[in-house]
Amino acid sequence: MSSQLETPPGMVNSTWREDGSRRWMYPRLSKGYWLTARRTVAYVLIAVFTLLPYLKIQGRPAVLLNIPAREFTILGFTFLPTDTLLLALLLVSLILGVFLVTALFGRVWCGWMCPQTVYMEFLYRPLERLFDGPPGLRHSPGKRRSSRRTVAKYAVYLLASAFLAHTFLAYFVGVDNLARWMQQSPLQHPAPFLVMLATTALMMFDFSYFREQTCIVACPYGRFQSVMLDRDSLIVSYDRRRGEPRGKGKHRERQGQTLGDCVDCGLCVDTCPTGIDIRNGLQLECIACTQCIDACDHVMDRIGKPRGLIRFSSQARIDGQPSQLLRLRVIVYPAIMVVLLTAFVAVLANQQDAHVTLLRGPGLPFNELAGGEISNQLRVKIRNRSGRDAQYTIALVGETPARLMMENNPMTIGDRETQIQSLLIAVPRSVFRQGRYDVTLRISDGQSFDQQFSHRLLGPQGRENADG
Repeated sequence: MSSQLETPPGMVNSTWREDGSRRWMYPRLSKGYWLTARRTVAYVLIAVFTLLPYLKIQGRPAVLLNIPAREFTILGFTFLPTDTLLLALLLVSLILGVFLVTALFGRVWCGWMCPQTVYMEFLYRPLERLFDGPPGLRHSPGKRRSSRRTVAKYAVYLLASAFLAHTFLAYFVGVDNLARWMQQSPLQHPAPFLVMLATTALMMFDFSYFREQTCIVACPYGRFQSVMLDRDSLIVSYDRRRGEPRGKGKHRERQGQTLGDCVDCGLCVDTCPTGIDIRNGLQLECIACTQCIDACDHVMDRIGKPRGLIRFSSQARIDGQPSQLLRLRVIVYPAIMVVLLTAFVAVLANQQDAHVTLLRGPGLPFNELAGGEISNQLRVKIRNRSGRDAQYTIALVGETPARLMMENNPMTIGDRETQIQSLLIAVPRSVFRQGRYDVTLRISDGQSFDQQFSHRLLGPQGRENADG
């Protein structure tokens, strides 16, 4: 859907030259409606990202990704490794949501909500302009640069990176553990301290050196856009029919040529954080940050032309064709999402307040007791998900000659805790048929959890089987 890309001579892409040298980006800030909107969204997202680990829902963290304990708490719901179906439904729904947003609004995620863009453009670049001064034309650095200012700038970068690293770590260890570790010597918690140092170093490397290369080189999202966009998707577009031929007004009038609205000022290139020329069409490096729109609108105001030479539009509209809002992918994506989210809600609503697993005990499959009974050893694993402390009673169901032998029955388990308890079930030798006998166990907390579990006991072959 995009036109053939044109790169200036001597450049491989917008940030690398043919000799392999880096073309550093120092974009000029273009104020306007879109920048104000993006800044509002960015600061709201920064506040949410910073405060979310401190929020609690029903006594649980709003978000806690406890990898060592293998449990994810999201908006008050705790997901265990056994909740594979729930996590799969949620993940696929989110991916389809990204596809739908991209099909409708292009790469709005990249320019407006991606953490890389939010922190780069609304934390680190403002700090850079504060110390170095506003950048000049053609991505030249600020004129106030000096050795002292550079040292001070990177020192502030380091503090910001450390703050981001601690905030990021809080999502995995919890704010309580993080606060305790910060008050202790690093020798008392070496592993988390090393993780924090590594995360700080990665943040520092990313935002002070790698910068826009994360979007251009590392992130695969831009490469996916060709299959997620269509001619009716909203993208940052240059109206070639209105803007061409471009050029300086007085010079072109002397030649008797008809001028387009583009005065070829180059501000759309100077303000682009990835250094592209949007007039060459949609490109891999474009993150839909809309800075070129604000820059061009300002120029149009100055020369008395209507705004919108560069604007949010679709390729179809730019080519003078009617644009369709309802199309196949815009219908299919939400339809699949509704099915998946309905299934997610149904499975989540039917979740039990405890997760129980019955396991065979280690060692021999069965043993013969002194009185001639055959015993099977079992282990019962109970995970309390009720949101309160609970006592779980285990009992045999129905008329059965089996006997249950178990210490600590009922089992007292705290909220979100897991216990494993061993037990023995003894039955007379005569009840076994073909070396099997089925029993049913009932596990109940006396309130919200009451469930029965069938289990097959193993024993010796019966006489009728041996004769057969």
